[in-house]
Amino acid sequence: MSTGPHVTRFAPSPTGALHLGNARTALFNDLAARSSGGRMILRIEDTDAARSDDARLARLLSDLRWLGLEWTEGPDVGGPHAPYRQSERASIHASAVARLAELGLAYPCFCSPDELRIARRAQLAAGRPPRYAGTCAALPTATAAARIAAGASAAVRFRVPAGRIVEFEDVVHGAQRFATDDIGDFVIQRADGSAAFFLGNAVDDAGMGVTLVLRGDDHLANTPRQLLLLEALGLPAPRYGHLPLVLAPGGAPLSKRDGAASLHDLREQGYLPGALQNYLVRLGHACSHDEWLEPDSMPRHFDLSRSSRSAAHFDEAQLRHWQRVAVVRASDGELLEWLGNRIDRVGDRDRRLAFVAAVRGNLVFPPDVEPLVAVACESTISIDEDARSAIDTAGPEFYRRAAELWRRHPGDFRAWARVVAADTGRKGAGLYMPLRAALTGMTHGPELAPLVALMGPERALGRLEAAGERAVA
Repeated sequence: MSTGPHVTRFAPSPTGALHLGNARTALFNDLAARSSGGRMILRIEDTDAARSDDARLARLLSDLRWLGLEWTEGPDVGGPHAPYRQSERASIHASAVARLAELGLAYPCFCSPDELRIARRAQLAAGRPPRYAGTCAALPTATAAARIAAGASAAVRFRVPAGRIVEFEDVVHGAQRFATDDIGDFVIQRADGSAAFFLGNAVDDAGMGVTLVLRGDDHLANTPRQLLLLEALGLPAPRYGHLPLVLAPGGAPLSKRDGAASLHDLREQGYLPGALQNYLVRLGHACSHDEWLEPDSMPRHFDLSRSSRSAAHFDEAQLRHWQRVAVVRASDGELLEWLGNRIDRVGDRDRRLAFVAAVRGNLVFPPDVEPLVAVACESTISIDEDARSAIDTAGPEFYRRAAELWRRHPGDFRAWARVVAADTGRKGAGLYMPLRAALTGMTHGPELAPLVALMGPERALGRLEAAGERAVA
């Protein structure tokens, strides 16, 4: 596809937490805009008044900002195409509906939900695709006006032209063809006067100058309807790209009710935004770079033509891989903020920075730091099963000698370890495994020297002596 510059938009509804499929769509819109020198608009489609509220909107904005996305126009930053909340654009939508009615391309529909369900079931039973049967399409204007004057509620439907083929080039899936005879007249204004998705979404894209719409391929069948609307209104149509859905591990589409896939929940679990970005840019997209990408360099390695046409599957192992890389690459200051008050007991900022430098390679999520804080700060520590076995195997004489030699070299771990090795004849894992077991209560973990420096010589000596006593017992 052309390199733009593209004007993209992300248009979520604030009715729940964003799942990873939504987050990927947002990221791809951001990258498509930035890679082409364009810009992204954030528009909030909040016409579902019963499920949309300001608290959900605030959390949505916070989660998107946390992910590292930027938009040049939106409800929190303003812009030349305000307002950016669809609920505040009712007059724009109403004007579009009125224009279609003037052209004879829209009409009131008085069919009740029950009547529509019955008609749908009958069509399915007859082996026909469900579509509106046109019950109200030929209703005389005077009759419709009289019913409305009498208090009847009516939706408004778009009159789909018969016998046409709607064609467009999808930037992901390629050439698409839809027969209008298979579509049926569709609702563009609900009975309560609010714009239905088909109209509000398309009219706002045109009004905001959007040139590229990237969204899930569950919207693919919506596109011919929106192209017909834009044509009828004389409005410019954007290019469309429909991204294959992201599926949950069980094969079902991710949804806002899938807590494991909620962006907010992943954030609360301690995932870093860079990990999510590096995972998502490769989810259904053959990224041109296999290693870690910083946000500023990511657009250079993004190309919509490399997007898969098949559904992607959420892979927690891959996400955790990028989380490990993100933790290793984060600055000490970033990790201090990430760990928060979990490491307050370590001491002042300099001690906390030294602690973070010592343990970062053993962290994936913030709670992972808690046993390591205990190692650095507690007088006594818990001993896991593997460490008990290592202590028992080493025996009391080993720890008696290690403690005695520590008194001669307090605080100098490396010099002490060399002396213990020479004195006991142990080396490699045979030396460091029992020392680690005694000093940390674990057989695996961060490099011992900086960790022992943080725990201090008295704690280290006490643990060596306790290990000797434990081995005797």
